[in-house]
Amino acid sequence: MNVADIDTNLGSRIKLERENRGWSLTELAQRAAVSRAMIHKIERGESSPTANLLGKLSGAFGLTISTLIARAETNTGRLLKVADQPVWTDPETGYVRRHVSPHSDLPLELVRVTLPPGKTVPMPRSAFAFLRQLIHVLEGKLTFVEGTVQHHMSAGDCLELGPPADCAFVNGSNADCTYLVAVLSTK
Repeated sequence: MNVADIDTNLGSRIKLERENRGWSLTELAQRAAVSRAMIHKIERGESSPTANLLGKLSGAFGLTISTLIARAETNTGRLLKVADQPVWTDPETGYVRRHVSPHSDLPLELVRVTLPPGKTVPMPRSAFAFLRQLIHVLEGKLTFVEGTVQHHMSAGDCLELGPPADCAFVNGSNADCTYLVAVLSTK
């Protein structure tokens, strides 16, 4: 699936999630702290959302980013082949997010992320409000900023996130950092 298709599918899914809740564009904008105009552009597939923006929108819906992306794709069944795994690239940072777990009733999701060198992806606390997460670094170095605390991680390290806080994923190195996020929904 190409980037334009992903943007169109994400936009349509965001609009559907908003309409299913009976929310106007203005109400979603207020709940997510995102401009009404930006949401409108995303819903029409005219703009690709950043990771931070997806975090704000998914948090407003009470969904994980992975769930929002997976709902934009149509994957079913217990086996999700690598060729069928939804992949989304943040247009701002080049951050690549691959949803590796099949869409199911399990409250657990697995997401593989590659963060390019020198890039930072901030996430609002609303994206973590109803989740428990583990971050396991597969390759490279990652600094995970959790509120005011910095966790410096290398390949093989695993971190359990604490209470919801504004966070940032930081790759201060000169090589890609690849990590796995295990997301447990507590809703």
